[in-house]
Amino acid sequence: MQANDPVSAAISVSQLNRRVKTLLDQGMTRLWVEGEISNLSRPASGHIYFSLKDDSAQVSAAWFRQRQRGPAGGFKDGDKVLAFGRVSIYEARGNYQLIVEQMEPAGEGVLKLRFDALKKKLATEGLFDEDRKQQLPALPARIGVITSPSGAAIRDILSILGRRFPSIPVVIYPAAVQGDAAPGELVSALASAVRRAECDVLIISRGGGSLEDLWAFNDEELARAIAACPVPVISAVGHEVDFTIADFVADVRAPTPSAAAEIVVPDQAEWLRRIGVLAIRIARVGQRSVEDRAQELDWLARRLIASSPAATLRRQSDKLRENRRRLAGGIRVALSDAGHRIALLGRALNSVSPLATLDRGYAIVMRADTGNVLLRAAAVATGDDIRARLSQGELIATVKKVIDDE
Repeated sequence: MQANDPVSAAISVSQLNRRVKTLLDQGMTRLWVEGEISNLSRPASGHIYFSLKDDSAQVSAAWFRQRQRGPAGGFKDGDKVLAFGRVSIYEARGNYQLIVEQMEPAGEGVLKLRFDALKKKLATEGLFDEDRKQQLPALPARIGVITSPSGAAIRDILSILGRRFPSIPVVIYPAAVQGDAAPGELVSALASAVRRAECDVLIISRGGGSLEDLWAFNDEELARAIAACPVPVISAVGHEVDFTIADFVADVRAPTPSAAAEIVVPDQAEWLRRIGVLAIRIARVGQRSVEDRAQELDWLARRLIASSPAATLRRQSDKLRENRRRLAGGIRVALSDAGHRIALLGRALNSVSPLATLDRGYAIVMRADTGNVLLRAAAVATGDDIRARLSQGELIATVKKVIDDE
């Protein structure tokens, strides 16, 4: 039989696959592969078998039980992952496959590393230190909100503010809160709020989402802009379990947009009640001062009457006149101070009164049948009766058309 005889030169399929396996094992180092999981199966052995695919190709993969670490059970078909391992061949079938040693979500795994690195960097620079945090105003004159004007976050914030302290005006600085353009727009909106200097507290906010959805709030430029902002900033991004770099660098972190609205203003009814109590206390102090001076005058008068010598009488008379003069002056000062304080409180009370808002040309619109205040046009329908409370009097009207700008 000649050397080039196909029969003598042939090798078995097993030998072929073994040679290929050796070449793959020796010729390729371990590497990361990114793709989407499909055809995932979990036999009783505990091993995990699946395919990794992209738009134009796929490869078989095996993740053996002894190599699995962390939440391996959480992966499913459709997940985009980063798989680390080596290329080999399953000799019995001749299938080339990836033997996985480690796997993590493709998007969030990389983003989490970037998040941790930036967090460590800014913390080292002191941007998260508590001693650089600013105090929020007890009662802001105007509130600024940096967010998407069409998102759920602004609706939640305005709803809570309208219930707790409706007389405080709100300025919205619109910005995208997701996507490649979002970080730049957020920085620009913050700069605009600082430049216009019309608010004494700012809320930067958006609703919940994945790490990728919230990534704009992990931008380094935005973090530094918040840290340098001369106006106190509340960060209200995502849900209570979500944390962003903006949360750490802001003066106050609110777990949700609604919570930010609760934090930024007091309850108006409780605030007015406290002012009323304070006014009563001031009036009582003034009255008590007058009564004390009057009692002192009576005591001096009795001592004067009890003195018999003429010289003593003259001295006591002179002293009485002087005390009367001082008493009259003291009473006038005490009453003036009390009146001034009460007037200041009255002006403060009037400035936040809904009636003062009516005097500026606004109206409170209510349903005619229930008396409920209307906040949204969609809460009534054509033909419904409504009442409009003006500064003087009320109007009864019928809705001819509803325009819902939501």
